[in-house]
Amino acid sequence: MPLPAGRPREWYETHNRRLKAMHLAIALLDTGVYHPTHADDARIRSIAARIGIHPPSDTTCHLVRTLLR
Repeated sequence: MPLPAGRPREWYETHNRRLKAMHLAIALLDTGVYHPTHADDARIRSIAARIGIHPPSDTTCHLVRTLLR
């Protein structure tokens, strides 16, 4: 399903960041990481490498921890 056209660039960036964070949070949950204190940036980035997505930014890592709460 295509994204709606005509939105500001920031909207698309935020949308994609949320999707990436959701995929990473699900992957962390699948590996047994259920608490945000166990999901440091290094662990989140290693999960990203394992599932084949680009390393997340610090902002995306923070969002992943927020989703784990």
